[in-house]
Amino acid sequence: MNTATSNYSHFSDNQLVENYKRSGEKVYVGELYKRYTHLVIGMCINYFKDKELAKDAVIQIFEKLFTELKKREIENFRIWLSFVVRNYCISELRKMQTEQERITEYQYSSIQQKNETEEPENEDKQLEKLEHALNELNPFQKKCIELFYYKNMSYTEIVAITGYSANEVKSYIQNGKRNLKLILTNTK
Repeated sequence: MNTATSNYSHFSDNQLVENYKRSGEKVYVGELYKRYTHLVIGMCINYFKDKELAKDAVIQIFEKLFTELKKREIENFRIWLSFVVRNYCISELRKMQTEQERITEYQYSSIQQKNETEEPENEDKQLEKLEHALNELNPFQKKCIELFYYKNMSYTEIVAITGYSANEVKSYIQNGKRNLKLILTNTK
């Protein structure tokens, strides 16, 4: 029987998992993919708030299944898959947040080094300039910058509070920082 042209839609999830474990034929995971892509992409969009990131995540998650299914005893595939998706998405969001924190830390230290080489300015005047520059940002950038730097909120928390997508928050913070730097360097 040619497995590439066979229809496995009558198999239960558990049968597909067991057949894959036994044979290693990816066609069984392919059937699971057909059944659950809509669930996985929906969950990923819910976490990432970005369709393109969600599509990439779906591919990564189903690739991961090839190794994970062989290692695990699964009683209910749908529930297990939901946990895999949840854990994957949370892990990726943490990586994104950690990466952004490192970038921010590097940029902050670069600004500090630059400030140390220039003439010292009194702190009140610096704060006044920063406040003025913040008010020149668009409202979305200003809100995200204030929540991230002044309230020490994570991207995820900002997404929850503002309703912006994770990509929008990232963009507003990055563009806001760049615009602040431009405004501050032009007011010296």
